[in-house]
Amino acid sequence: MKEELELVQEWDKTFPKSEKVNHRKVTFNNRFGITLVADLYEPKDAQGKLPAIAVSGPFGAVKEQCSGLYALKMAERGFVTIAFDPSFTGESTGTPRYVASPDINTEDFSAAVDFLSVQENVDFKKIGIIGICGWGGLALNAASIDTRIKATVCSTMYDMSRVNHNGYFDSTSEEELYELKKSLNAQRIEDFKNGEYKLGGGVLDIVPEDAPFYVKDYYDYYKTSRGYHKRSLNSNGGWNVTSSLSFINTPQHTFASEIKNAVLIIHGEKAHSCYFSKDVFKKLNGNNKELKIIPNAVHTDLYDKVEIIPFNKMEEFFKENFK
Repeated sequence: MKEELELVQEWDKTFPKSEKVNHRKVTFNNRFGITLVADLYEPKDAQGKLPAIAVSGPFGAVKEQCSGLYALKMAERGFVTIAFDPSFTGESTGTPRYVASPDINTEDFSAAVDFLSVQENVDFKKIGIIGICGWGGLALNAASIDTRIKATVCSTMYDMSRVNHNGYFDSTSEEELYELKKSLNAQRIEDFKNGEYKLGGGVLDIVPEDAPFYVKDYYDYYKTSRGYHKRSLNSNGGWNVTSSLSFINTPQHTFASEIKNAVLIIHGEKAHSCYFSKDVFKKLNGNNKELKIIPNAVHTDLYDKVEIIPFNKMEEFFKENFK
């Protein structure tokens, strides 16, 4: 039975409108039959066929947060852009809710390319993607299979497979990993008994003084007026707990060395997650790959601090590699 969509019509973003772009909601399906909902941004008064960019992330965010900000800012620079909610989240369909999958979420990017490729005002030979945080890792995954993606930007990237399997900073022991698997599989039985999937909880409502810096960093974005959104998983109840299983068992970036099209990886110098970008960059081949480190920036600085996010660099990168 097809799910009925009731799309939010009012402007409910965490960032202001722009007088330079037009905005509307759009929908499209991925090859798993899930309907994705996106915000489409188009530069006003643009003529002819334009280059286009699909944006998603961070992991556990919605398009009303920083992916929408990125899409709007790139539309101001002359691109047709969409910021989409990944499968099972936000306004997009898919049940059970709040599930993540490296396969389905990689496909979400390719489905966005499908949509952009057939728009009358888009040059289908000039399509790129931007992935933020965990969707930076998934964007790179998509680039390794989808040759239509001519240029990829990964911003403040997470490798969700690596962090779920190895823990932060690769600190999880073999025994700890086995215990994690036991716990997640025990949760599967509880979920089956209960007829619903337990959520892991989003960002903490109260952060202990001795919490790691990155926990405080996330709180400052997701739990304050800066970035809170009622449909954001990280701002509220979080992911389905057992979503971690598929990432534990499915390495990303196995074929990153095969990416022929351009890649720009951007990360903050002081971000706890910077090692993900530095390490995956070593896997890339060719002279059209670049790693840009932003001095003094932490992980969430690249979510919404427009004075730090290198939009001019991204514009230059896409235009150069769309030639």
